Amino acid sequence: MSTVMKVILAIVAVLVIVFGFYMVNVDVTDEGSLPDVDVSVEEGEMPEVDADVGSIDVGTETEEVTVPDVDVDVSTQEEEVEVPTIEVTPPEEENN
Repeated sequence: MSTVMKVILAIVAVLVIVFGFYMVNVDVTDEGSLPDVDVSVEEGEMPEVDADVGSIDVGTETEEVTVPDVDVDVSTQEEEVEVPTIEVTPPEEENN
């Protein structure tokens, strides 16, 4: 695996982790409590949570373009091309 491919995979991994934290907004609406431990144990209470998640819209468009008839050379060259985009909308923040 080439160095460029390793760098690209590392960047993609970091982006996935960042989107994981960016796309989920969890609000604790009721504090949880631990059980009282004496001689006997009382049941605890799970916290109530309200989780809002964002949305991601990914799409493609089909366009007709003119492609020249090109002979294949052994050498390669770099060119700029357009790539698909991703629009990320995080959940809205609630002000309490």
